[in-house]
Amino acid sequence: MSASPDFTDASAGLLRPDRPFNAFEDTVERLLQTIRLGILAPGEALPPERELAARLGVSRDTVREAIKSLAEAGYLVSRRGRYGGTFLAEVLPAPRGDGVRHSRAEIDDVLGLREILETGAVRAAATRSLSIGERQALRRRLADVRGAAPEDYRRLDSRLHLAIAEAAGLPSLVPLIAHNRMRLNELLDCIPLLVRNIAHSDEQHAAIVAAILAGDADTAAQTMTAHLWGTAALLHGFLD
Repeated sequence: MSASPDFTDASAGLLRPDRPFNAFEDTVERLLQTIRLGILAPGEALPPERELAARLGVSRDTVREAIKSLAEAGYLVSRRGRYGGTFLAEVLPAPRGDGVRHSRAEIDDVLGLREILETGAVRAAATRSLSIGERQALRRRLADVRGAAPEDYRRLDSRLHLAIAEAAGLPSLVPLIAHNRMRLNELLDCIPLLVRNIAHSDEQHAAIVAAILAGDADTAAQTMTAHLWGTAALLHGFLD
């Protein structure tokens, strides 16, 4: 199975190599963009995994995980056999969040403020001499989110990020991050939870907390930035 000329031409600017730190999330975003922009017609086949992987600059495993996640979310259909492959669903899922639509400007505002606040918070936390209680709180919140059931994941994820804000030692920062997180969760409630994204987030959470506890501010900030970009990629993919 090969891509149609129309798909190849129209998707050239979208299916391009992405940031290596968030390969899965970026792959989902690019595939969703081709869907939401109408480059793929309902029932039309995607290019083979090998071709998508080469064009995106990611592994076939990453493409396979992205396709599996979008199939579970109802956007794609995989079929076996001689005429099998991966196809755009005939009817796409309805938006979540009680039909509320969020503008690109609103999404960018939430995500831009989040990057400023949370990268600053994690850098501040890593430069402080944390108390035993603060260290225990970070480890406890990390353990909570890593063992979270899907229905509890976003609540416990929020608690971990707020614990990092508290570890920064700036009391006025915490309510700012809490308010931004409330706005973020309104956006996250409009998109599905993807198992592979949760696993990737857990890895990044562990690396962020480890860097804070080690006093490595640069690594903590860089990992937090990559983590935030992954969330941003999914939100733009599903909501733009």
